[in-house]
Amino acid sequence: MHGGEARRPSIKGEGRSNWAAFSSSAFDCTMKFLIVLAAFVAVATCWSIPSEDELANHWQKFKAEHGKNYANELEETHRMKIFKENAIKVAKHNARFDAGEVTFTVAINKYADLHTHEVAERLNGYRSPVNKPVRAVHNVSEPVAFPWPWKKSVDWRKKGYVTDVKDQGQCGSCWAFSTTGSLEGALFKKNKKLVSLSEQNLVDCSSENSGCNGGLMDYAFAYIKSNGGIDTEDSYPYTGLDGSCSYSKDNSAGTLSSFVDIKQFSESDLQDAVKKVGPVSVAIDASNWSFQMYSSGVYYEPSCSSTSLDHGVLAVGYGSDGRNKDYWIVKNSWGTSWGEKGYIRMARNKKNNCGIASEASYPKA
Repeated sequence: MHGGEARRPSIKGEGRSNWAAFSSSAFDCTMKFLIVLAAFVAVATCWSIPSEDELANHWQKFKAEHGKNYANELEETHRMKIFKENAIKVAKHNARFDAGEVTFTVAINKYADLHTHEVAERLNGYRSPVNKPVRAVHNVSEPVAFPWPWKKSVDWRKKGYVTDVKDQGQCGSCWAFSTTGSLEGALFKKNKKLVSLSEQNLVDCSSENSGCNGGLMDYAFAYIKSNGGIDTEDSYPYTGLDGSCSYSKDNSAGTLSSFVDIKQFSESDLQDAVKKVGPVSVAIDASNWSFQMYSSGVYYEPSCSSTSLDHGVLAVGYGSDGRNKDYWIVKNSWGTSWGEKGYIRMARNKKNNCGIASEASYPKA
């Protein structure tokens, strides 16, 4: 009896101690849960739909930042309505990104007061040929450009092959920027000197193309070859308008000996070309709202076509973000305020998403 009674306080003490430990543990778990819940709520609400007052403030900032001026009050009201619709769509899309439903973000940019079809009509000037001529096809056994180890990524920007991001303005001359981009890389490979080439030279002088109304990179390559050269950008600056041809042989930065098409629809052949040759001219479907408003991340758009292509851009590399998302590094010609400082990472090995491997080609200097 005495032994049992002697132990009783100890048992009660242990009970209190255990209860205190349990209470403390439960409190910690509850607090952790609340912290996680608060973080989840913060994520879920950080892209909440903006109010009318917020939209009005965003509109004023947008106009000031991008120097927007409209012809009259009616036009401004129309553009403001489009802007507000786009701002709401941006918030909804980015909430989906936070939830892990999409792999890229969008943002308000200088095209936020335009409908997607307006952007496509004004800027997307790639014109796929009805009957494409048969040309030399990229040989996957071509020698490498440099003997560095080809791991899982290539970025020709780091090797000096790529000029600064340019801006085509309100002219459908994307094809010209894609053309100069790949030739700038080819000439750097040959001469070890990077020179910015004249897109305006192509807009004004490449007669098979239609200037600001669109064109084709292969036709531009053919013009440069037959013309015997292309002027530097400094000597023949870009205006964003159709003009009369003013090419001067004295200002030529170089020419090309031939150009090569890459096997249609083959991302593996495109990857081989980008890896071994340098920047490659590619055509894509850029007709979706998500491309217009792209901001960051790996762009995968299920609505993209792999055959109806409308925009010429430049593949300058490829890689993976470490989460099983392979991508192409693509240089656009919409200025540095669009996308990732003028670039977009487009999904790679996703069944030729947006047709990036459908009509690709490159020049040989």
